[in-house]
Amino acid sequence: MLTDFCTNPVLLSVVILLVLSALRLNVVFSIVIAALCGGMLAGMDGLSAMKSFTAGLGNGAPIAFNYAMLGAFSIAISRSGVTELIARELFKRIGGEVTPKKLFVFKYTLLLILTLISISSQNLIPVHIAFIPVLIPPLLPVFERIRLDRRAVACILTFGLITPYMFLPVGFGKIYLNTILIGNLNSNGLSVDPSLAPGAMLIPALGMVAGLLIAVFFSYRKPRDYAAAETGNAVESQEPREIRPRNVAAGAVAIAVALAGQLWLDSLVIASVAAILVFVIARTIRLRDTQDVFTHGISLMGGIGIVMIAASGFAEVMKATGSVDTLVKTVSEAIGDYRGLAVFLMLVIGLVITMGIGSSFSTVPLIAAIYVPLCMKLGISPAATLAIVGVAGALGDAGSPVSESVLGPTAGLNADGQHDHIYDSVIPTFLHYNLPLLAAGWIAGMIL
Repeated sequence: MLTDFCTNPVLLSVVILLVLSALRLNVVFSIVIAALCGGMLAGMDGLSAMKSFTAGLGNGAPIAFNYAMLGAFSIAISRSGVTELIARELFKRIGGEVTPKKLFVFKYTLLLILTLISISSQNLIPVHIAFIPVLIPPLLPVFERIRLDRRAVACILTFGLITPYMFLPVGFGKIYLNTILIGNLNSNGLSVDPSLAPGAMLIPALGMVAGLLIAVFFSYRKPRDYAAAETGNAVESQEPREIRPRNVAAGAVAIAVALAGQLWLDSLVIASVAAILVFVIARTIRLRDTQDVFTHGISLMGGIGIVMIAASGFAEVMKATGSVDTLVKTVSEAIGDYRGLAVFLMLVIGLVITMGIGSSFSTVPLIAAIYVPLCMKLGISPAATLAIVGVAGALGDAGSPVSESVLGPTAGLNADGQHDHIYDSVIPTFLHYNLPLLAAGWIAGMIL
């Protein structure tokens, strides 16, 4: 069993992806190489592997287009002066003389606000990562002023993007818990009431909270200095500009229009276009400048879209190899009646799969068909089964180089080129969330 597990193409391809990324090879290049290697290790020839990869690219195209439009909207917002106004007001709160007590209160108040905003982006105002490129880049000078370690901010943003959908059955959590998780459990022979989900996922959620507290109050509490903000790197909001009340008002209206478009029409594209038209009508942006806005938007957010497209191709290759099913079946057949080992290995497999494809929402359907019968065979309760499958899906969403929950924070924090995706976002979030979540998920699987 150990040999089959360690030589599984899915596991090996994910390891290749992570190693190449850690060596600072571009993430997209790493994905392509890992997909090709995974396909060939599974017995596919190189041409077949790349055909599968290409066939899967279309699945990520809508996401990429959404992010391009979101980037354009973010640039338009920055030109209105709304975000710069926020930054200036925060500078006023800091004041001229910064005492240790004043700095402490300001720093952790700001981190608390960012945490609440991030959490709200999954339920109260379900815009997912859309708020990051709008809010974070203009705050970078504020972070520099208080010498804030951006890795702490990355951990906060990732926490807010993941924990709410794991635990709260509203917004994105309603989709993950009720539609995907409960739906797949029920379709595989285990009748589970949706009201059971929050209680079953409480212990895993507390594991995420523990990781957040460790990151903010221990790992990244010390001051960290960054170079002065560079200009011309899609951080237009950092350049001094005149703030006009009319433009700020247009920005506020555009934000409201964008929010309404996402909530009522469920379309980020329409919401972004409508918001940009608000700026054009208000003459904050001239028609001929919309080309420049879109180009800068691509620079800001297009990279995330390309990574998500490549990740879709990678996932398609892994499905074509059949190695995901093989990996799950290999472990399930060798577990026997050892519940502790079974729970641990089920969680680890979920971690491996999600680290590769970057989506917990896509992992659950892949593993539920095997996990549910296995849990029933071992006499594991419905609540524990729900926790195991739910955590197995969520594991790896933090710390995956191709996950939106990590790419989003990087897009905002690296707007001035001083935040490394792998070493400042991927590794910190992996260590602070996957390890506690793995432990908490195992506890939930054992005691519920």
